[in-house]
Amino acid sequence: MEINDLTPAESRLWRAFASGTDVDFRATNPPAPGSSATDPSGGADPSGADSDDPARGDTWGPERTVRASVLRSRLLDGPREDGRVAALSLAGARVTGRLDVQYATVDHPVRLRHCHFDEAPRFYGARLRELNLSESVLPGLISHAVRVEGVLRLTRARFSGTVRLAGAEVTGSLYLESTRIEAPDTEGPVLQLNQAVLGADLWAPGLRTAGEVRLTGARVAGTVNLNDAVLDRPGGTAVHAETLATEADVLLRRADVRGRLELRGARIPGRLDLSHARLANAGNTALRASSCVIGELWLREGPAVQGALNLRRAQVDVLFLQPEVVPAWVQLNDLTYTSLIPHEPAGRRLPMLEKGDSYLPFTYEQLTAAYRRIGDDDAARLVQLAKQRRRRRTLPWYGRLWGHLQDIAVGYGFRPLRAGGWLLSLLAVGSVVYGLHHPPPLKPQEAPGFNPVFYTLDLLLPVISFGQESAFSPQGGYQTLSYVLVITGWILATTVITGLTRTVSRQ
Repeated sequence: MEINDLTPAESRLWRAFASGTDVDFRATNPPAPGSSATDPSGGADPSGADSDDPARGDTWGPERTVRASVLRSRLLDGPREDGRVAALSLAGARVTGRLDVQYATVDHPVRLRHCHFDEAPRFYGARLRELNLSESVLPGLISHAVRVEGVLRLTRARFSGTVRLAGAEVTGSLYLESTRIEAPDTEGPVLQLNQAVLGADLWAPGLRTAGEVRLTGARVAGTVNLNDAVLDRPGGTAVHAETLATEADVLLRRADVRGRLELRGARIPGRLDLSHARLANAGNTALRASSCVIGELWLREGPAVQGALNLRRAQVDVLFLQPEVVPAWVQLNDLTYTSLIPHEPAGRRLPMLEKGDSYLPFTYEQLTAAYRRIGDDDAARLVQLAKQRRRRRTLPWYGRLWGHLQDIAVGYGFRPLRAGGWLLSLLAVGSVVYGLHHPPPLKPQEAPGFNPVFYTLDLLLPVISFGQESAFSPQGGYQTLSYVLVITGWILATTVITGLTRTVSRQ
C-alpha cells in the first residue's frame, strides 16, 4: 500500500507507527479520573464525552476513520525507527472493513483503544506481542488459538457478538474488567475460553455477559477474578467451567449468577469464594461442584441459593458454609471435608442432611467427624442420633418398631442416662407393688426372706441374680407384671449394650 492512497487520518497513523507514537482521534483529551470534559471557559464541552463514545462510532467522519487494511499493512510490513519500539497505538478511531491477521506473526504491540469496529477482528492462530482492545466497541472477536506474548486487554470493551478465545495462550493476564458481552443472535457461548491457557490471571471483576461463559478445560496459573460479575443465562448454564484448573483462587464475591454455575471436576487449590454472591437457577441446579478438589469453599453472607446445590464426590479442605445459604435441595453424596465453619450447633447443621432424596450414612459420618475434630462430642452424639432416626425411616415396620423402642429407651445408646431413669422408675413400681402384695414362696421351708426391691431387681436385670425370682411365684396380675419387668429389662439391657458397643467401635 502506498502513502498516496491514504486519507489524512491514515497518513498520520502510517507515520506514527515506526516510532510507536500514540495516535488519538478523540475530540477532547481524556479527562482525569473523576473529572469531566470542559471547554476553556469552564462550561461543558458539547463535543466531549458523548461524541467520543465508541458506541456512536458509526457516526464518526473520515477525519477519524481508518481502514482495517491499512492497519494490517502496518502490522505485517511496517518499518521501525532506530532506537524506538514500533507499535500500532490508536485511540478514538472508526475501523472499517475487517482486520484480518489470521496465522500472522506480529512482533509489535497492538493497541486499539476506544475504537469502533464495523466488523469483528480476526486473530485466529496469530502470534502477537500484545493486544489491547480496551474500551472499544466491537461486533465480536475471533481469536481461536491466538498466542499473546504478554497481556491481552479487553477492559471495559463492549461486544455485540461472540468473543472467541478457545485454545488461546496468553503468557500474561487476560483483563476483562467491566467488559460487556451480549450476543442475542448467538446460540452457543458468548465468551469462549475453553482450553485456554493463561500464564497469570483471568482478571474480570464487573464482567457482564448475556449468555454462556465457557471455561471448560481452561488452565489459569493465577487467580480467576469474577467479583461483582453479572453472568446472565436463566434456565441454562451461565458459567460452564468443567475441569477448570487454577493455581490460586476463583473469586465470585458479590457476583450475580443467573443460571447454572458448572464446576464439575475443577481443581482449585486456593479458595472458591462465593461470599455475598447470588446464585439463582430455580427448578434446576444452581451450583454443581461435584468431583472437585478445592482448598476452601466459601458460601456465606448471601441470600439462600435458588436451585439445587450439588457437591457430590467433592474434596474440600475447609468448607465455610452458613446454614442460611443452603437451598431446599442439596446433593452431598461422598462429599469429604476436613473443617466445617463457622461452628454451629448440630441442630443448625442437621436439616442440610435431610434435604437430599435418600438416606446417606456417609454425610452424617462426615459431620460427626467435623464436630469431633474440634472436640464437640455432644454435637457429634446428636448427629449420630439423628443418623439412626433417619435410618429408621428406611426399615420395614418391625424394624421401625424396634427402633422406636430403642429411641424411647436410651436414644439408641447415645443417651444412656435415660436407661437409668427407666430402670429406677420400674424398680420403684415393682418394689411398691410387690411390697404390698408379697408373692407366695415356691418352697416355704427353703425360701429366703422376701425383699421387694431385690425381687424387682432380679426381674429387671437379666444377668444378675439375687435368688429372689427363683424362690417366689407371683400369681394373676402380679405374674403379668413380672413378665413385663423381665421383657422391659431385656430391652433396656440390649439397647444399652448396643450403644456401648457403638461407642467403643467409634473410638
